[in-house]
Amino acid sequence: MTTALLLVDIQNDYFPDGAMALERMDAAAANAARLLAAFRERGLPAFHVRHLSVRPGATFFIPGTRGAEIHPSVAPRAGEPLVEKNFPNGFRGTDLEQRLRAANVDAVVIAGAMSHMCIDATTRAAFDHGFRCTVAEDACATRALEFAGRPLPARDVHAAFMAALAVPYAKIASTDACLASLG
Repeated sequence: MTTALLLVDIQNDYFPDGAMALERMDAAAANAARLLAAFRERGLPAFHVRHLSVRPGATFFIPGTRGAEIHPSVAPRAGEPLVEKNFPNGFRGTDLEQRLRAANVDAVVIAGAMSHMCIDATTRAAFDHGFRCTVAEDACATRALEFAGRPLPARDVHAAFMAALAVPYAKIASTDACLASLG
């Protein structure tokens, strides 16, 4: 069995000049790029997951736009799987599970965006499908939210979702710790 990298929604619209810029996206993508380089060097599988917004009124990740493209820092190479999704959960309506099984994957390292949406949904689904999950928390980004009139800074949103995933869904680790565990 093997460990695969899942890079979720590291797309142009989430960067500072995009339609839905996230806090710390540049830093998260740089860490995701480090993970991708390490997986490539070791010959371990890396799966690129891209969201395409097909619902009426969508304002970002519009199919055919530059914003929907995967950011150049983690762009897939020839032969690396690209999974396109239309829901936050990377497994819903896709062949991601079948691709992971075909690659003999039993564990995944997850990085990308948004922490409170697609990272959360994809991690929980991966766990439910029986994969051992690690979230590279500093290779993930999110944005500020509001609840009941109370503003929630992005760092608090991120921390709350990482804390919620930590038991029982995933090991939450830094990029450095993930790299060290690869050997």
